[in-house]
Formats: sequence, structure tokens, C-alpha cells
Amino acid sequence: MDRAKTPEFQIAVLPGDGIGVEIMEACTKVLEIVQEVNGGFRLLLNTLDAGANYYQATGEDISKSSFEEARAADAILLGAMGLPNIRYPDGTEIAPHLRMRSEFGLFAGVRPVQSYPNLAKTLTDDRAKDIDLVILRESTEGLFAHRNSGVVEDDRTARDVLEITRPNCERFFDFAFELAMKRKSEGGPGVVTCVDKANVFRSMAFFRKIFDERAERYPEISTEYRYVDAMALDLVRQPWKYDVLVMENMFGDILSDLGAGIVGGLGLAPCGEIGIHHGLFQPAHGSAPDIAGTGVANPTAMLISAAMMLEWLGQKRQVSACIRAGQGIRTAVFSGYRAGEIKPFEFGGNSRTNDIANTVQRRIQAR
Repeated sequence: MDRAKTPEFQIAVLPGDGIGVEIMEACTKVLEIVQEVNGGFRLLLNTLDAGANYYQATGEDISKSSFEEARAADAILLGAMGLPNIRYPDGTEIAPHLRMRSEFGLFAGVRPVQSYPNLAKTLTDDRAKDIDLVILRESTEGLFAHRNSGVVEDDRTARDVLEITRPNCERFFDFAFELAMKRKSEGGPGVVTCVDKANVFRSMAFFRKIFDERAERYPEISTEYRYVDAMALDLVRQPWKYDVLVMENMFGDILSDLGAGIVGGLGLAPCGEIGIHHGLFQPAHGSAPDIAGTGVANPTAMLISAAMMLEWLGQKRQVSACIRAGQGIRTAVFSGYRAGEIKPFEFGGNSRTNDIANTVQRRIQAR
């Protein structure tokens, strides 16, 4: 392909804090290799300073210019943000990416939950090897919609607001049904489960009402309902039965971590936060300052998040080479686990951050 006509993607890279810096370095090396092997597209990586350390040094969690550069990018790739000992004046942790969610309209929090081969299983049932579901967390409203405007009255009463809106729910549920259709075309069951507390809260009954209305547009997809407490139980008892789960912001925040736990932990938990025009991709884990600098952080979630980014960009811009590159990273990661070449420290292995990245690079090159 003529270099001048090669599709280019501007990627805002935010390594962040703690292990975010290390796993991002490993990830960018893999991205370099996958571009060389696949061809057909170019990633223009623009590294931006943001996070807790930047806040401590400057008084800003991210500069206005960097925030706007992230807004203008084709995608945002983030490592990990925040440190427990560096906080805003109100006591909350440094999290400029939460502002990005609301300002960039990143309404769909996509959290795949999938078993990895050749690892000790958290759940002892043999069917746990077949876990392959997606938790969709509405990421711009719910209990997070007014996260900076909660009040404490007379040091006796605290109050926050949960907000559900029709326009946001409609596009969120449409995203869920379209994802279920895509998964069904690839052999999935084609079921979307609405997770709520509609038996107690009026806001949740409204959430379910809109879900039912949008479901009518997708007759080829089946629907189910679970109250959030029952869903927590089923994620431990029989998660292999589920396909796509949709839920309010706070419920998704909690259950997505439970989902990570049933397949081995947050080191295996990728995340995409997707809107109409923007996409932010990051591992679900935090900055893990206790192991930062030791070289043992597991970059798996970072790598699969990058694969999700490539697949999303390729689909959005209809660049098949980009989609294949994302699939190539995913295949290299899972085949590395299957062959026993990747065994992170948290699973009793000795694969260091760079070891895992090198294995993935080698497998991409060998395809």
C-alpha cells in the first residue's frame, strides 16, 4: 500500500502512575511489532502527562492542552491513574479519566470476562473454562452522574443523586443489543440480561422500561432479567450461562470487579469505554504502587485493552488490517497462556512484565 494512503490513527497515550508506566511501555512495544507485521495502518502515539504524580508536581491532574489533545485523538490508551497517598482536597483519588468519561460521552463501559487457558481456576466447576461474557456498564450517569456534587449536612446526613436518562439509556441498550448480535454471528448465544433493582427503586424500574422498549428493535436477541444481588450470586455460581449483561454505573463498577475475580483477577481484566465519537481503553486494575518498579506487573489486561482499541478503530474506520492486528494480539496472548509460556507472578509463575510482552511479540511475528 502506498505510504501516503496508509490510514493513520492518532493515539493519546496516558501511562499514568505506578505500574501504568511499566505496562504501557510493554504495550507500546507490542503495538510497534503488530504494525510492522500486519501493515495497512499506522499508529501515531502521543504520550501525555497526567495522573497523581503530575498533580503533585503541578497542581493539575492533566493540563488543559493535554486534555484537548486527548479529545482530538482517534483513541485514548491509558495505563493506570491514581495513588492512595495523593488526593484532591476533597479526599478523593486523582482521576482525570473520569472527567473524560462525561465530557467525551463514553457511555458504554465494556468489560469482557473470559477464562484464560492453563491457569488455576478460581471456580472449581469444570464449566468455568467456558466463561465468556461481557459486562456493559453505563459509564456516564447513574450514581456517578453527580459524583462531585454530593452534600453532607451538619455532619449528620450525606446525600448523592442517582440519575437515569432516556436518551443515554437508549443508546446504551442499542450498543448492548448490537454487541450481542455481533457475538451471536460468531457463535454466541445472543442473550442480553438486564441487571437492576427494579423491585425497589423507581429509577431502576425506568431503566428496565427503556430496556424493554429497545429490545423490541432486536427480535433476534433474547432478553433476561436479574436483580443485582441475584446476579452477584450467579456470577459465582454459574457465570458460563451468561452472554451480555447491562447495568447502571455503580452496579457495573462492583460486578465488573467480581467478574474479573472469577477468571483470576484484575490483571486479566481489559476495559473499553466507548462513545459515539471517542474511545478510551485501559486495564481495569489500578496503579498497584506496592509492586511498581519491580518489573512483575502483569500486562495482560493492558495488551487485551490495546487489542480492543485496534478492533474498535478498524471497525469505526473500516480498516480491516487494524481489526486483524487487534485479533493478532488477542490470539498471541491466549496462545501464550495455552502453551504455558505466560505464567504471571500472581499465579505462581515467573513471567515478568517484559517476558510477557516479548512472548506476545514473538508469537505475532511467527504468525
